[in-house]
Amino acid sequence: MAVRVRLRLRRGGAAKEVVALVNSGYEADTPQLLIPVGLARELGLWPPGPEMVEATFETAGGPLRVWIARRALAVQVVAEDASSPEVEADAVVSALADEPLISDKLAGALSIAVEDFAEGLWRFRWEPKEKVRRSEMRSG
Repeated sequence: MAVRVRLRLRRGGAAKEVVALVNSGYEADTPQLLIPVGLARELGLWPPGPEMVEATFETAGGPLRVWIARRALAVQVVAEDASSPEVEADAVVSALADEPLISDKLAGALSIAVEDFAEGLWRFRWEPKEKVRRSEMRSG
């Protein structure tokens, strides 16, 4: 099991709800959401435009080529009875990604507190520890 949350993404006039994986190993200097090319296309971020910078991320599986659009997305966690504040995040597009990944900085900005990765349990930081939420099912 893992922790996945439902996100509402907004870019200009485009909006989309997706399920994204909270990835504690995705360390970033800024709030970042790594997204597959298909989702980037839906949000008007693919093919890469002049506002995007090509970069290489070092991962456990080796180098990963990505395109970064700084502060391109408004991101919000949406649960059935609560939602996080909307956060401005970098969109990181990867041709190898098969689902959206939430970086450590974005998870913090969205007030996600993971209670148990193995059981897929989480809550918002402002909620009492007894208020435990279950992971969303993976999309696709």
